[in-house]
Amino acid sequence: MEETYFLTFREARRLLLSSGGVRLNLDLRKTNRTFEITREGDRFIFPDGTEVEKNVLERIARDEDTVYFVRSGGVYKAAIARNGFYKLVPTIPPTIEINGIRMHRTKGTNPLQDTRSKVNSVRPGEGETVLDTCMGLGYTAIETSKRGAYVMTIEKDPNVIELAKINPWSRELFTGGKVQVIQGNALEVVRRFKDESFDVIIHDPPRFSLAGQLYSSEFYRELFRVLRPGGRLFHYVGNPGKRYRGKDLQRGVMERLRGAGFVGVRRAEKALGVVAKKPTEPP
Repeated sequence: MEETYFLTFREARRLLLSSGGVRLNLDLRKTNRTFEITREGDRFIFPDGTEVEKNVLERIARDEDTVYFVRSGGVYKAAIARNGFYKLVPTIPPTIEINGIRMHRTKGTNPLQDTRSKVNSVRPGEGETVLDTCMGLGYTAIETSKRGAYVMTIEKDPNVIELAKINPWSRELFTGGKVQVIQGNALEVVRRFKDESFDVIIHDPPRFSLAGQLYSSEFYRELFRVLRPGGRLFHYVGNPGKRYRGKDLQRGVMERLRGAGFVGVRRAEKALGVVAKKPTEPP
């Protein structure tokens, strides 16, 4: 398998300051592995022989919002312009940005901390079966699988899956063996699951304006159906509009979850979401 070397403005700036060779991490800090890059005048030579010109690195050094990668002699943006514009953003670990909207919280936190706060809200354990309704870059599914659970994760957008396959922080989605990736519309996929299939559901949908059906009573009834008695649900909601317009989307979510049959419905403040349970006994 050919090696891929990832570059952000950070690595580009270090290379431009070097006078000869320099060792750098080139997998977005996923590991501590480093590589030697040599400099010959205005050319920078990567371990696979790819030569990158100084003017290319200067452009990367000025771009603080995009991940680049070196592969097979070329330098590419980790971005897709197809039915919208998708790109990896060089937070650590990276987040994904779709049409200018970031898919993780990055202010005062990072995507990994954000993920752990969500997963900790329902604490999936060894041997449990977990449904992750909206995969994104897969950090939730990976973190959950590391805790010993088996995860089924759904992603509607093939462009997002393509970026996940590029992103080194998403590698365990496709290599770990405890995560099954399903491409499809979450509502349609969940309808196909048998009753009481999952111990835990982590529901982290796009914002309401982009995916209103994933906040609907109809979808919540499907989630209730496929959850086992006593099973736990975490639903990321965020606080869109609350600060400026007095709206409380979480309250509406909580009311619809109760209407679908969930109990113990309460806010999970740190994770900006809601947690709930399915009763152990029928009402």
